[in-house]
Amino acid sequence: MSAHATLATARRVLRQLLRDRRTVGLIVVVPSFLLVILNFAFDSQPSTFDRIAPTMVGLIPFITMFIVTSIAMLRERTSGTLERLMSMSVAKLDLMAGYAIAFGAAAAAEVVVAAVVVFGILDTPADHSVAAIVAVGVLSAVLGMVMGLFVSAFATTEFQAVQFMPAFVLPQLLICGLFVDRSRMAGWLEGIAWAMPLTYVYDALDRLTSPGSIGGLFWLDLGVIAGAALVSLALGAVTLRRRTP
Repeated sequence: MSAHATLATARRVLRQLLRDRRTVGLIVVVPSFLLVILNFAFDSQPSTFDRIAPTMVGLIPFITMFIVTSIAMLRERTSGTLERLMSMSVAKLDLMAGYAIAFGAAAAAEVVVAAVVVFGILDTPADHSVAAIVAVGVLSAVLGMVMGLFVSAFATTEFQAVQFMPAFVLPQLLICGLFVDRSRMAGWLEGIAWAMPLTYVYDALDRLTSPGSIGGLFWLDLGVIAGAALVSLALGAVTLRRRTP
């Protein structure tokens, strides 16, 4: 790997992101807006909002970063940008790491703004450190980002990239434990849930938003999330190939 090539790629992608106001809005504004709507939706049940809002600080960025990065990476592939870069002496891992750094910075901004809205403006109480919730939220967003980079290899149009969201993300969201306790699911479905990385994101956030000690399993959750992100990044580099538009 080359630090120069990685940082150059990160700077280029960040400049492109900042020029795209709609994407900036989707990353920074939309998650916080959804959380504000959720607050008013539970206006008569403030305790319910206080229970689920901190968890959503980490789950919503996973979804938005998956969508943004899968489409952005597809554009790079089909526009010929990757074709030109890969004809130069730039390693695949340098490219993937550069994209990861750029979108990782965007993910961090997204989670920090959402946390300011939830814990600052909406004054939602936290049973544990807000900084820890933000850190897990950033890790969750990075996981969604690298998975988006990976699945973009299997799409040829932006419409196909968007289709991965209901096909790949929503099933994880439904069985991670957010809506139904996994112990109450069918045995085979619970087994699938344990194989999904979003399950560990939810568990880590749930431990941080529940009273009492977070326990040693919290660190196991973080390890699984980080491992899944690294595997997805490596698979993204493997599937990176030249494609003439």
